[in-house]
Amino acid sequence: MVCLGNICRSPTAHSVLEKMLENNNLSRAIKVDSAGTSRYHIGERPDSRSIAAAAQRGYEMEDQLARQVCISDFHDFDYILAMDQDNLLHLKQLQPEHSKARVQLLLAYSNEADRSVPDPYFGDSERGFEKVLDIVEDACLGLLGLLEQDLKQFNEPE
Repeated sequence: MVCLGNICRSPTAHSVLEKMLENNNLSRAIKVDSAGTSRYHIGERPDSRSIAAAAQRGYEMEDQLARQVCISDFHDFDYILAMDQDNLLHLKQLQPEHSKARVQLLLAYSNEADRSVPDPYFGDSERGFEKVLDIVEDACLGLLGLLEQDLKQFNEPE
């Protein structure tokens, strides 16, 4: 999960997907992480407003620390999911030619008409963080279905 600073949207998506995997007994089989395309907040905890909104829905994210995307991510992860078009473009420019990662928008798995998860950082309302959760929960449900299919195919004998 990737956004600009790795303190609002991507740690939220990280926590949501992690909880969904845990609830479906898939957390041991699938690794979730998040990062930012920028260096702005490396080593910082998620935004306190993100933590508070997530906690109200039962998600834990206070132990996450922001980091920047690195080249090894494209080899270590099967999916790298961007929160918006700008970060998607940045990721595609960074992606090594023969990496295994599928780099896409998270909202490719959503029922939402939007193609971007809005950045709530500069907003003056807690509602922006709740909206991010609404959008991310929907997309992660769609992604969960795909991941379950991937695991079934991987575990089927040839």
